[in-house]
Amino acid sequence: MDKIIIPEEVITNKIYFIRNVKVMLDRDLAELYAVTPRRLREQVSRNIDKFPEHFMFRLNEIEVDLMVSQNAIPSKQALGGSLPYVFTEHGILQLSNVVKSERATQMSIKIIEIFVSLREFLTDNLSVKLEIEEIKKKLVNHDKNIELVFTYLDELMEKQDNKVERNKIGYKN
Repeated sequence: MDKIIIPEEVITNKIYFIRNVKVMLDRDLAELYAVTPRRLREQVSRNIDKFPEHFMFRLNEIEVDLMVSQNAIPSKQALGGSLPYVFTEHGILQLSNVVKSERATQMSIKIIEIFVSLREFLTDNLSVKLEIEEIKKKLVNHDKNIELVFTYLDELMEKQDNKVERNKIGYKN
């Protein structure tokens, strides 16, 4: 089979952040795997023991309403009248074992690579943010030090202005 060419953006746009994990909807995965959502759900239900809670879970009504309101799902009818399953990175990897097709295997590999690149991107961003915070702390300290120097200069200037003329000592003409 030929290598599947799908832009990464297409897959990335199908990844959602729900319950503090990155997931993909069953209908989106079915589309990428070139199977019907019904077939995908059948394979999952036949192998349900391979999908623990941290691999796959079903969305509740509130989550579906939120996704519809954010246009991640065009409407509830697009879900085929049932609450969708969502799959985590591990669940997607497991899906390639139950939806046995060359396309499913290739797509799973591609999706996992995208999940990994997203994780690396987030890690890189986090390290950049930490470095910026470090620089901010240093700048705040520098500002305090500069302020202190100006305070000392002001005090010295005041002392110069308040000096009383003293009689000069030494030889007088």
